[in-house]
Amino acid sequence: MRILMFSWEYPPHVVGGLGKHVVELLPPLGDLPGVELHLVTPAWGGGEPLERVGRVTIHRVQPPILGDDFFASAKETNLHLEEYAHQLWEDAGPFDLVHVHDWLVAFVGASAKRKYKVPLLSTIHATERGRGRGHLASDQSRSIDQAEWRLTHESWRIIACSEYMTSEISDYFQCPRDKIDVIPNGVETTRFDLLEGQDFSRFRTEYAMLFEEIIFYVGRVVHEKGLQVLLRALPIVLAEQPSAKVVVAGKGPELEPLQALAQRMGLEEKVLFTGFISDEDRDRLFKVADCAVFPSLYEPFGIVALEAMAAKCPVVVTAVGGLQEVVQHGETGIMARPDDPGSLAWGILHTLQHPKWSAARVENAYRVVREEFNWERIARLTRGVYREVIAERAITDW
Repeated sequence: MRILMFSWEYPPHVVGGLGKHVVELLPPLGDLPGVELHLVTPAWGGGEPLERVGRVTIHRVQPPILGDDFFASAKETNLHLEEYAHQLWEDAGPFDLVHVHDWLVAFVGASAKRKYKVPLLSTIHATERGRGRGHLASDQSRSIDQAEWRLTHESWRIIACSEYMTSEISDYFQCPRDKIDVIPNGVETTRFDLLEGQDFSRFRTEYAMLFEEIIFYVGRVVHEKGLQVLLRALPIVLAEQPSAKVVVAGKGPELEPLQALAQRMGLEEKVLFTGFISDEDRDRLFKVADCAVFPSLYEPFGIVALEAMAAKCPVVVTAVGGLQEVVQHGETGIMARPDDPGSLAWGILHTLQHPKWSAARVENAYRVVREEFNWERIARLTRGVYREVIAERAITDW
Protein backbone atom coordinates (compact mmCIF):
# COMPACT_ATOMS: atom_id res chain seq x y z
CA MET A 1 0.00 0.00 0.00
CA ARG A 2 1.26 3.43 -0.98
CA ILE A 3 0.37 6.24 1.44
CA LEU A 4 0.61 10.01 0.90
CA MET A 5 0.61 11.82 4.25
CA PHE A 6 0.40 15.55 5.01
CA SER A 7 1.39 17.24 8.28
CA TRP A 8 1.76 20.92 9.22
CA GLU A 9 4.52 19.99 11.67
CA TYR A 10 7.67 17.98 11.18
CA PRO A 11 11.28 18.61 12.32
CA PRO A 12 12.83 21.02 12.56
CA HIS A 13 9.37 22.54 13.16
CA VAL A 14 7.59 20.76 16.02
CA VAL A 15 5.28 22.78 18.26
CA GLY A 16 3.13 20.30 20.16
CA GLY A 17 1.68 16.84 20.37
CA LEU A 18 0.74 16.66 16.69
CA GLY A 19 4.34 17.08 15.58
CA LYS A 20 5.61 14.60 18.18
CA HIS A 21 3.02 12.07 17.05
CA VAL A 22 4.05 12.28 13.40
CA VAL A 23 7.77 12.14 14.21
CA GLU A 24 7.43 9.03 16.37
CA LEU A 25 4.88 7.22 14.19
CA LEU A 26 6.65 7.45 10.83
CA PRO A 27 9.71 5.18 11.37
CA PRO A 28 7.85 2.10 12.72
CA LEU A 29 4.99 2.65 10.27
CA GLY A 30 7.39 2.86 7.34
CA ASP A 31 9.17 -0.30 8.49
CA LEU A 32 6.02 -2.42 8.38
CA PRO A 33 5.79 -4.87 5.46
CA GLY A 34 3.67 -3.64 2.61
CA VAL A 35 3.80 0.07 3.53
CA GLU A 36 5.39 2.75 1.34
CA LEU A 37 5.01 6.18 2.88
CA HIS A 38 5.65 9.72 1.63
CA LEU A 39 5.18 12.72 3.96
CA VAL A 40 4.66 16.23 2.57
CA THR A 41 5.12 19.10 5.03
CA PRO A 42 5.82 22.87 4.95
CA ALA A 43 9.50 23.69 5.46
CA TRP A 44 8.84 26.12 8.32
CA GLY A 45 12.16 25.59 10.04
CA GLY A 46 14.29 24.75 7.04
CA GLY A 47 15.62 21.25 6.55
CA GLU A 48 16.45 19.34 3.40
CA PRO A 49 13.80 19.52 0.66
CA LEU A 50 13.99 15.75 0.25
CA GLU A 51 15.06 13.38 3.03
CA ARG A 52 14.85 9.69 3.82
CA VAL A 53 14.02 8.77 7.43
CA GLY A 54 14.28 5.01 7.56
CA ARG A 55 12.04 3.84 4.75
CA VAL A 56 9.91 7.02 4.76
CA THR A 57 10.45 9.83 2.24
CA ILE A 58 10.05 13.36 3.62
CA HIS A 59 9.17 16.17 1.19
CA ARG A 60 9.59 19.69 2.60
CA VAL A 61 7.78 22.37 0.59
CA GLN A 62 8.74 26.03 0.77
CA PRO A 63 5.68 27.79 2.24
CA PRO A 64 4.50 31.36 1.69
CA ILE A 65 5.21 34.08 4.23
CA LEU A 66 2.48 33.95 6.85
CA GLY A 67 0.29 37.03 7.11
CA ASP A 68 -1.70 38.39 10.04
CA ASP A 69 -4.71 36.25 9.15
CA PHE A 70 -3.56 32.78 10.18
CA PHE A 71 -6.52 30.95 8.67
CA ALA A 72 -6.02 32.62 5.29
CA SER A 73 -2.28 31.89 5.50
CA ALA A 74 -2.99 28.23 6.23
CA LYS A 75 -5.19 27.99 3.13
CA GLU A 76 -2.50 29.66 1.03
CA THR A 77 0.09 27.23 2.39
CA ASN A 78 -2.18 24.37 1.39
CA LEU A 79 -2.16 25.70 -2.19
CA HIS A 80 1.66 25.40 -2.19
CA LEU A 81 1.39 21.86 -0.81
CA GLU A 82 -1.27 21.04 -3.39
CA GLU A 83 0.90 22.17 -6.29
CA TYR A 84 3.77 20.05 -5.01
CA ALA A 85 1.54 17.04 -4.31
CA HIS A 86 0.12 17.00 -7.84
CA GLN A 87 3.63 16.92 -9.28
CA LEU A 88 4.64 14.24 -6.76
CA TRP A 89 1.65 12.16 -7.83
CA GLU A 90 2.80 12.33 -11.43
CA ASP A 91 6.42 11.50 -10.55
CA ALA A 92 6.05 8.96 -7.73
CA GLY A 93 2.36 8.02 -7.67
CA PRO A 94 -0.23 6.76 -7.74
CA PHE A 95 -1.07 6.43 -4.05
CA ASP A 96 -3.75 4.26 -2.48
CA LEU A 97 -4.72 6.59 0.35
CA VAL A 98 -4.22 10.17 1.58
CA HIS A 99 -3.69 10.67 5.33
CA VAL A 100 -3.84 14.16 6.90
CA HIS A 101 -3.25 15.38 10.44
CA ASP A 102 -5.76 18.01 11.60
CA TRP A 103 -7.46 20.83 9.70
CA LEU A 104 -4.21 22.64 8.90
CA VAL A 105 -3.61 20.33 5.94
CA ALA A 106 -7.25 19.38 5.30
CA PHE A 107 -7.53 21.48 2.15
CA VAL A 108 -4.73 19.75 0.27
CA GLY A 109 -5.97 16.37 1.47
CA ALA A 110 -9.48 17.01 0.18
CA SER A 111 -8.10 18.29 -3.12
CA ALA A 112 -6.07 15.09 -3.67
CA LYS A 113 -9.07 12.99 -2.71
CA ARG A 114 -11.29 14.58 -5.33
CA LYS A 115 -8.70 14.81 -8.09
CA TYR A 116 -7.46 11.21 -7.84
CA LYS A 117 -10.56 9.55 -6.33
CA VAL A 118 -8.68 8.00 -3.44
CA PRO A 119 -9.97 7.77 0.15
CA LEU A 120 -9.05 10.46 2.66
CA LEU A 121 -8.11 9.42 6.20
CA SER A 122 -7.74 12.07 8.89
CA THR A 123 -6.22 12.01 12.36
CA ILE A 124 -7.86 14.61 14.58
CA HIS A 125 -5.52 15.59 17.40
CA ALA A 126 -7.62 18.40 18.92
CA THR A 127 -10.51 20.69 18.04
CA GLU A 128 -10.90 24.45 18.13
CA ARG A 129 -14.16 24.18 20.03
CA GLY A 130 -12.51 21.91 22.57
CA ARG A 131 -9.63 24.32 23.09
CA GLY A 132 -12.24 27.01 23.74
CA ARG A 133 -14.02 24.70 26.21
CA GLY A 134 -17.10 24.61 24.00
CA HIS A 135 -16.95 28.22 22.77
CA LEU A 136 -15.83 29.87 19.54
CA ALA A 137 -14.72 33.35 20.52
CA SER A 138 -13.61 34.83 17.17
CA ASP A 139 -14.16 34.73 13.43
CA GLN A 140 -10.92 32.78 13.08
CA SER A 141 -12.10 30.18 15.60
CA ARG A 142 -15.37 29.81 13.73
CA SER A 143 -13.50 29.38 10.44
CA ILE A 144 -11.27 26.69 11.95
CA ASP A 145 -14.28 24.93 13.44
CA GLN A 146 -15.94 24.93 10.02
CA ALA A 147 -12.78 23.51 8.43
CA GLU A 148 -12.70 20.77 11.05
CA TRP A 149 -16.35 19.93 10.38
CA ARG A 150 -15.71 19.72 6.66
CA LEU A 151 -12.65 17.51 7.21
CA THR A 152 -14.64 15.00 9.25
CA HIS A 153 -17.28 14.82 6.52
CA GLU A 154 -14.74 14.57 3.68
CA SER A 155 -12.88 11.74 5.43
CA TRP A 156 -13.51 8.08 4.66
CA ARG A 157 -12.51 7.29 8.24
CA ILE A 158 -11.14 9.26 11.20
CA ILE A 159 -8.49 8.34 13.77
CA ALA A 160 -8.88 9.83 17.27
CA CYS A 161 -6.28 9.52 20.01
CA SER A 162 -8.77 8.76 22.80
CA GLU A 163 -12.37 7.85 23.56
CA TYR A 164 -12.74 11.41 24.81
CA MET A 165 -11.77 12.78 21.40
CA THR A 166 -14.16 10.34 19.76
CA SER A 167 -17.00 11.83 21.77
CA GLU A 168 -15.86 15.36 21.00
CA ILE A 169 -15.68 14.72 17.24
CA SER A 170 -19.03 12.97 17.25
CA ASP A 171 -20.78 15.65 19.31
CA TYR A 172 -19.28 18.74 17.67
CA PHE A 173 -19.43 17.59 14.05
CA GLN A 174 -22.41 15.19 14.01
CA CYS A 175 -20.01 12.44 12.97
CA PRO A 176 -21.08 8.79 13.34
CA ARG A 177 -19.07 7.05 16.05
CA ASP A 178 -18.59 3.96 13.89
CA LYS A 179 -16.63 6.12 11.45
CA ILE A 180 -13.95 6.78 14.10
CA ASP A 181 -11.09 4.49 15.15
CA VAL A 182 -9.36 5.10 18.50
CA ILE A 183 -5.57 4.73 18.29
CA PRO A 184 -3.63 6.28 21.18
CA ASN A 185 -0.48 8.31 21.07
CA GLY A 186 2.66 6.59 22.24
CA VAL A 187 6.10 7.11 23.65
CA GLU A 188 9.51 5.54 23.10
CA THR A 189 11.05 4.49 26.42
CA THR A 190 14.53 3.78 25.02
CA ARG A 191 15.75 7.35 25.27
CA PHE A 192 14.87 7.41 28.97
CA ASP A 193 16.21 3.91 29.62
CA LEU A 194 19.61 5.05 28.36
CA LEU A 195 19.68 7.69 31.11
CA GLU A 196 19.22 5.19 33.94
CA GLY A 197 22.04 5.24 36.47
CA GLN A 198 23.62 8.46 35.17
CA ASP A 199 24.61 11.17 37.64
CA PHE A 200 22.64 14.34 36.91
CA SER A 201 23.31 16.06 40.23
CA ARG A 202 25.28 18.90 38.62
CA PHE A 203 22.62 19.31 35.93
CA ARG A 204 19.94 19.45 38.62
CA THR A 205 21.62 22.38 40.38
CA GLU A 206 20.98 24.50 37.30
CA TYR A 207 17.29 24.43 38.18
CA ALA A 208 17.01 24.00 41.96
CA MET A 209 18.98 23.92 45.19
CA LEU A 210 20.06 20.52 46.52
CA PHE A 211 17.37 20.55 49.22
CA GLU A 212 14.52 21.63 46.92
CA GLU A 213 11.98 19.24 45.42
CA ILE A 214 11.34 19.91 41.72
CA ILE A 215 7.74 20.09 40.48
CA PHE A 216 8.16 19.98 36.72
CA TYR A 217 5.90 21.11 33.87
CA VAL A 218 6.89 20.99 30.21
CA GLY A 219 4.76 21.94 27.23
CA ARG A 220 3.16 24.87 25.50
CA VAL A 221 2.47 27.83 27.77
CA VAL A 222 -1.14 28.44 26.80
CA HIS A 223 -4.30 28.96 28.82
CA GLU A 224 -5.75 25.48 28.31
CA LYS A 225 -2.67 23.88 29.91
CA GLY A 226 -3.77 25.27 33.28
CA LEU A 227 -0.49 26.70 34.52
CA GLN A 228 -2.37 29.51 36.24
CA VAL A 229 -3.98 26.81 38.40
CA LEU A 230 -0.54 25.41 39.26
CA LEU A 231 0.66 28.83 40.39
CA ARG A 232 -2.41 29.27 42.60
CA ALA A 233 -1.86 25.81 44.06
CA LEU A 234 1.77 26.53 44.92
CA PRO A 235 1.19 28.56 48.14
CA ILE A 236 -0.88 25.65 49.47
CA VAL A 237 1.98 23.27 48.65
CA LEU A 238 4.60 25.57 50.18
CA ALA A 239 2.63 25.84 53.43
CA GLU A 240 3.36 22.13 54.02
CA GLN A 241 6.42 21.65 51.82
CA PRO A 242 8.40 24.90 51.84
CA SER A 243 11.33 23.29 50.03
CA ALA A 244 9.28 22.69 46.85
CA LYS A 245 10.03 24.56 43.62
CA VAL A 246 8.19 24.70 40.29
CA VAL A 247 10.12 24.51 37.02
CA VAL A 248 8.11 25.49 33.92
CA ALA A 249 9.73 24.61 30.58
CA GLY A 250 8.21 25.86 27.36
CA LYS A 251 7.06 28.97 25.61
CA GLY A 252 3.79 30.43 24.44
CA PRO A 253 1.50 33.47 24.62
CA GLU A 254 0.79 33.04 28.34
CA LEU A 255 4.44 33.09 29.40
CA GLU A 256 4.67 36.80 30.28
CA PRO A 257 1.24 36.93 32.00
CA LEU A 258 2.21 33.92 34.12
CA GLN A 259 5.55 35.48 35.03
CA ALA A 260 3.66 38.61 36.09
CA LEU A 261 1.22 36.50 38.14
CA ALA A 262 4.08 34.73 39.91
CA GLN A 263 5.62 38.10 40.75
CA ARG A 264 2.32 39.47 42.12
CA MET A 265 1.98 36.35 44.27
CA GLY A 266 5.51 36.75 45.61
CA LEU A 267 6.62 33.44 44.08
CA GLU A 268 9.59 34.66 42.03
CA GLU A 269 12.02 32.53 44.06
CA LYS A 270 9.83 29.45 43.86
CA VAL A 271 8.99 29.37 40.14
CA LEU A 272 11.57 29.11 37.38
CA PHE A 273 10.41 29.79 33.82
CA THR A 274 13.09 28.31 31.58
CA GLY A 275 11.53 29.13 28.20
CA PHE A 276 12.41 26.71 25.41
CA ILE A 277 14.61 23.77 26.37
CA SER A 278 16.16 21.05 24.22
CA ASP A 279 14.72 17.55 24.09
CA GLU A 280 17.82 16.32 25.89
CA ASP A 281 17.35 18.72 28.79
CA ARG A 282 13.63 17.91 28.93
CA ASP A 283 14.45 14.21 29.33
CA ARG A 284 17.05 14.92 32.01
CA LEU A 285 14.56 17.09 33.91
CA PHE A 286 12.07 14.24 33.89
CA LYS A 287 14.77 12.07 35.46
CA VAL A 288 15.67 14.54 38.22
CA ALA A 289 12.20 15.92 38.98
CA ASP A 290 10.34 14.74 42.07
CA CYS A 291 6.99 15.19 40.41
CA ALA A 292 5.67 16.05 36.92
CA VAL A 293 2.45 18.06 36.90
CA PHE A 294 0.06 18.62 33.99
CA PRO A 295 -2.89 20.72 35.25
CA SER A 296 -4.71 20.94 31.91
CA LEU A 297 -8.16 22.42 31.43
CA TYR A 298 -8.39 20.73 28.01
CA GLU A 299 -6.29 17.80 26.86
CA PRO A 300 -7.30 15.48 24.00
CA PHE A 301 -4.63 12.98 25.01
CA GLY A 302 -1.61 14.17 27.02
CA ILE A 303 1.52 12.78 25.43
CA VAL A 304 3.75 14.62 27.93
CA ALA A 305 2.19 12.59 30.73
CA LEU A 306 3.23 9.44 28.86
CA GLU A 307 6.76 10.83 28.55
CA ALA A 308 6.93 11.41 32.29
CA MET A 309 5.66 7.88 32.92
CA ALA A 310 8.26 6.48 30.51
CA ALA A 311 10.96 8.41 32.39
CA LYS A 312 9.76 6.94 35.72
CA CYS A 313 8.78 10.36 37.06
CA PRO A 314 5.69 10.46 39.32
CA VAL A 315 2.79 12.24 37.61
CA VAL A 316 -0.06 14.43 38.80
CA VAL A 317 -2.67 15.32 36.17
CA THR A 318 -6.16 16.76 36.05
CA ALA A 319 -9.20 14.66 35.26
CA VAL A 320 -9.85 16.07 31.80
CA GLY A 321 -10.04 14.63 28.31
CA GLY A 322 -7.64 11.90 27.30
CA LEU A 323 -5.55 12.27 30.47
CA GLN A 324 -8.24 10.21 32.19
CA GLU A 325 -7.46 7.36 29.79
CA VAL A 326 -3.67 7.67 30.13
CA VAL A 327 -3.41 7.88 33.93
CA GLN A 328 -5.17 5.53 36.35
CA HIS A 329 -5.76 7.34 39.63
CA GLY A 330 -3.85 5.74 42.46
CA GLU A 331 -2.34 3.12 40.16
CA THR A 332 -0.12 4.96 37.66
CA GLY A 333 -0.43 8.53 38.91
CA ILE A 334 -2.55 10.99 40.85
CA MET A 335 -5.56 12.68 39.28
CA ALA A 336 -6.81 16.03 40.57
CA ARG A 337 -10.01 17.92 39.86
CA PRO A 338 -9.58 20.38 36.96
CA ASP A 339 -9.32 24.11 37.64
CA ASP A 340 -9.08 23.41 41.40
CA PRO A 341 -5.88 24.67 43.08
CA GLY A 342 -6.66 22.88 46.33
CA SER A 343 -7.14 19.51 44.65
CA LEU A 344 -3.98 19.97 42.57
CA ALA A 345 -2.00 20.92 45.68
CA TRP A 346 -3.26 17.76 47.43
CA GLY A 347 -2.05 15.61 44.53
CA ILE A 348 1.39 17.22 44.55
CA LEU A 349 1.76 16.95 48.32
CA HIS A 350 0.63 13.32 48.34
CA THR A 351 3.27 12.54 45.72
CA LEU A 352 6.07 14.37 47.53
CA GLN A 353 5.20 13.17 51.02
CA HIS A 354 4.62 9.48 50.27
CA PRO A 355 7.68 8.40 48.26
CA LYS A 356 7.02 4.64 48.61
CA TRP A 357 3.51 4.95 47.18
CA SER A 358 4.82 7.22 44.45
CA ALA A 359 7.54 4.68 43.58
CA ALA A 360 4.93 1.93 43.26
CA ARG A 361 2.84 4.08 40.89
CA VAL A 362 5.96 4.83 38.86
CA GLU A 363 6.66 1.13 38.29
CA ASN A 364 3.04 0.47 37.33
CA ALA A 365 3.09 3.42 34.93
CA TYR A 366 6.29 2.29 33.24
CA ARG A 367 4.88 -1.20 32.67
CA VAL A 368 1.66 0.18 31.15
CA VAL A 369 3.62 2.48 28.84
CA ARG A 370 5.75 -0.40 27.58
CA GLU A 371 2.79 -2.70 27.00
CA GLU A 372 0.06 -0.39 25.69
CA PHE A 373 1.64 2.81 24.39
CA ASN A 374 4.60 1.65 22.31
CA TRP A 375 4.88 3.03 18.77
CA GLU A 376 5.28 -0.37 17.13
CA ARG A 377 1.80 -1.35 18.36
CA ILE A 378 0.38 2.02 17.29
CA ALA A 379 1.95 1.66 13.83
CA ARG A 380 0.35 -1.78 13.41
CA LEU A 381 -3.04 -0.41 14.42
CA THR A 382 -2.64 2.44 11.92
CA ARG A 383 -1.71 0.01 9.14
CA GLY A 384 -4.85 -1.93 10.02
CA VAL A 385 -6.97 1.15 9.34
CA TYR A 386 -5.13 1.69 6.04
CA ARG A 387 -5.89 -1.87 4.97
CA GLU A 388 -9.55 -1.54 5.89
CA VAL A 389 -10.02 1.73 4.01
CA ILE A 390 -8.15 0.57 0.91
CA ALA A 391 -10.15 -2.69 0.82
CA GLU A 392 -13.43 -0.79 1.09
CA ARG A 393 -12.41 1.60 -1.67
CA ALA A 394 -11.58 -1.34 -3.96
CA ILE A 395 -15.21 -2.51 -3.96
CA THR A 396 -16.83 0.94 -3.98
CA ASP A 397 -18.01 2.93 -7.00
CA TRP A 398 -16.84 6.54 -6.85
